Amino acid sequence: MMAVMYAVKQLPRHFWKGPIAMRYPPEETAAKHERILEEAARLFRERGFDGVGVAEVMKAAGLTHGAFYAHFASKEALAAEVAANSVARGRGLIAEAGKAGSPQVQYVRSYLSRSHRGDPGAGCAMASFGSDIARQPESVRSAYSAELSRLFDEMAPVLSEAVTGAAAQRAEAIRLMSSMVGALVLARCVNDPKLSDEILLAVRRAELKRLEEAAG
Repeated sequence: MMAVMYAVKQLPRHFWKGPIAMRYPPEETAAKHERILEEAARLFRERGFDGVGVAEVMKAAGLTHGAFYAHFASKEALAAEVAANSVARGRGLIAEAGKAGSPQVQYVRSYLSRSHRGDPGAGCAMASFGSDIARQPESVRSAYSAELSRLFDEMAPVLSEAVTGAAAQRAEAIRLMSSMVGALVLARCVNDPKLSDEILLAVRRAELKRLEEAAG
């Protein structure tokens, strides 16, 4: 008994100050952060920002609820980063489209497709978030707005080749995305498959015709 008491007395001073925070390598922390963002983006796209809780996001990411606050101060902070990150990834896809032949045609066809319509969890954030963004706090809307403006700047020379002048190209990029996002949102809203297909087809044909005429 005396030996046990002596051993306890010899324990390091920090042993009595509660649990020690576990430190992970920066690479592991960054990977977990990215996993949280990916799962949150998917869930927010599928069910809306207010339809998903922090616990669900962390479960989907394979992490504990408590670990969330090592990465984000609040759900609002998570939503803001997801909103910005999702649009930023869209910019990357447009940049990739620009490397292919006829990038405008390919982008319109893939965007206004049945496969894109049927997969909101992995699709365009602008269409999936829709008007849900407008109901979010200012921090979320500001992050989204900043990235959306950058998106228009970057897609302008890629998807508006037939238009001359930076301002005119940006205006055409805004028009094109507004047309396609609106069509995709409506196609997902209706519960009539035939009507949904009709919406996608009508806008796809109209946009492809414009591109054909612009190309001469």
